Amino acid sequence: MARIPWLGLLLAAISAFSLSEIGFSQAGRNIDFRDGLLDRLNHLNESISESPNSPRLFQTRGETHFYLGNIEQSIADFDRVIELIPHQEPRHWQRGISYYYAGEFAKGVAQFELHQTVNPQDVENAVWHFLCQARLNGIETARESLIPIQRDYRVPMSQIWELFSGNATPETVLEAAKMAGTRQSFCYAHLYLGLYYEALNSPELAEKHLRLAAEDHFVDNYMGRVAKVHVALIEAKSID
Repeated sequence: MARIPWLGLLLAAISAFSLSEIGFSQAGRNIDFRDGLLDRLNHLNESISESPNSPRLFQTRGETHFYLGNIEQSIADFDRVIELIPHQEPRHWQRGISYYYAGEFAKGVAQFELHQTVNPQDVENAVWHFLCQARLNGIETARESLIPIQRDYRVPMSQIWELFSGNATPETVLEAAKMAGTRQSFCYAHLYLGLYYEALNSPELAEKHLRLAAEDHFVDNYMGRVAKVHVALIEAKSID
C-alpha cells in the first residue's frame, strides 16, 4: 500500500524492521527467517508486559504475528493499537489485509472504505476492497463497487486497477512492469495477478504468480511479506 504519514515514531520503528535483520536472504533461508521472527515476538511479548499501553509495540507485534501467519493474533494487536489511538483507525490498512486472510470479509470491506477517506488515490486499497467484496458478493458486485482511482502513479498500479475493473488483461499488467523494469514493479504485478486469479477461483495461476512475487521478485516491504504469507498459507493448506 502507498503509505501516508501517520504516527511518525510508530512508522519509523516499523520501517526499521527489515527481513535482512533476521537472517533472510534472497536465496532463501526460511528457517532462519521464522526463527528470527519468533525471537522478535518473544522480545515484543516481554516489552509489552512492561509497557502495556504502547501502540508502537502492539503495531510491531501485530505485524510480526502477520508475518508468522498468526492472522487472528495480528488482528487482536491491531485492534489494541486502535483502542490506544482511536483517531488513527482510518489509516490502519494492515488490519484490513489481516481481515481478508482471516475470512472476515465484511470487516475488510468496512476497513478499506474507511481507509479510502484518508488515502483516496491508492489502487491497492481499491483492490483489497474488491477482493473482500468478491468473497462476500461475487466478482460482478465487486466490479460494480470498485473504488475509482485516478492518480496512483506507481507502475503498474493503473494497469492493475484496469485489470480488476475488467478493462485490461494480465499481459497489460506484466508489460507495464517490464517497461518500468524495477523489482518492485514486478513484485506488485505478480502479487496482484495472484490475488486476481484467486478471486477468479483459478488456484494454480494464483499460486504461480504469488510465488513469483514472494520469491523471484520479492521486495522487503509489507506487501512483499504479504506475498510470502499467502504462499505459506497455501503450503499449510496443502499439507492439511
